[in-house]
Amino acid sequence: MKKITSLLLSLCTIVSVFSQTTKEDVYIIQNLFGKEKRAIVEEFIQSSPTSNDIFWGLYDAYELSRKELGLKRINLLENYTASYSTLDDAQTDAIMNQIIEQQNAVDKLILTYYKKIRKEVGAKQAAQFYQLEYYFLNVIRVSIFESIPMIGEFDILAE
Repeated sequence: MKKITSLLLSLCTIVSVFSQTTKEDVYIIQNLFGKEKRAIVEEFIQSSPTSNDIFWGLYDAYELSRKELGLKRINLLENYTASYSTLDDAQTDAIMNQIIEQQNAVDKLILTYYKKIRKEVGAKQAAQFYQLEYYFLNVIRVSIFESIPMIGEFDILAE
């Protein structure tokens, strides 16, 4: 539990720093987060010695895809924060559609790997993977929402 708490604190810091980073910085942060995350996954997911290599092969493939989607999310957040004060209805709708598309892609990725892990390793490990990934994902999403202004938030405060 201490490792999860430590990782979550790191995550919150990372999310708040993303708007001030270069792509190289993001790559470094993702790799550091990935190493800490992997240690937690190793501790949490209980696979047998015979299925261990299979699980980690699938997990590593998942992480590559997740990181690509993470970069897309960062770019989307950067675009949002850069244009926040000048958003009109059409721009707001376009950003919302991109956010929804990105979240759906992440959800689909997790489900795809849940099914792969279930088939190759078993339902218990697949369920542990699913639970842990959604736990991390929800913490990240909450941290992002706490770090960026809500659409129209400053309009309300100005009134």
